[in-house]
Parts: sequence; structure tokens; C-alpha cells
Amino acid sequence: MDTISRAKRSKIMSLIKPRNTKLEQKFRVALWAIGIRYRKNVKMYGTPDIVIRRAKLLIFLDSCFWHGCRYHCRRPKSNVVFWNGKIDRNRERDLAVTKFYRRNGWTVLRIWEHRLAKDFEGCINTVVAFAFRK
Repeated sequence: MDTISRAKRSKIMSLIKPRNTKLEQKFRVALWAIGIRYRKNVKMYGTPDIVIRRAKLLIFLDSCFWHGCRYHCRRPKSNVVFWNGKIDRNRERDLAVTKFYRRNGWTVLRIWEHRLAKDFEGCINTVVAFAFRK
């Protein structure tokens, strides 16, 4: 059972930002510092977080909760039907977006928030490897 009232929980959830999190900002600053030029939150199908057009590379920074990480997603105990449906639809949409872009010649990198937090340099190196390959 939730220790916070429904109204308070709703208010908290409504304040969660869909983009420009501190971790995402730090990641983008690091990419820019090493010379990788990109666009952010481009209005493309699926709204990738980072687009590197010259390399045909799309980067999605997926949060563990909203994208249903099998290791860290702790689904809420209240309103279970709603949250299970929401997270499952997000995962299905992620898969469809990835398939769409791969069929159209793009490379898609999906980086989990927990991986970015634990292995920041490794994530940067992965992007570098894809961005500068010929």
C-alpha cells in the first residue's frame, strides 16, 4: 500500500520530466565535449533523445521505471492494471520504434538509465564507436 494519498502521488508523478534529466544533460555535455555533434529531442517517430544524422545514429536514454527495466522496474502496487498496461505499452512501442528505424537504415542505441549511472564512460565509448565508424 502506498504511504502517500492518491492526490499527492498524482501530483508527484505529474512533475516527472520526460526529458532533460540531469543524467541526460551530463551525457549530452560529454558527447559535445568530445566533438560529437547532435540534435536533441528531434520530432521524429518515437522522439529519440539524441540524433546524430551524419552517422544515422539514434540514441534513446530509457529510464528503468517508464520503460520497464527487467532488473530495476518496481511496478506500483496500487492501480496495478493501469501501470502494467502503461509500462507494457511503452515496451511494445520501444520495440516497434527500434524495428522501424533499423529497417530504414538507422542504428538505434538504447541506453538504460542504470547503465548510464554505473558505466558513464562505457556508454560514451559505445556512442563514439558508432558515431565515428565508417
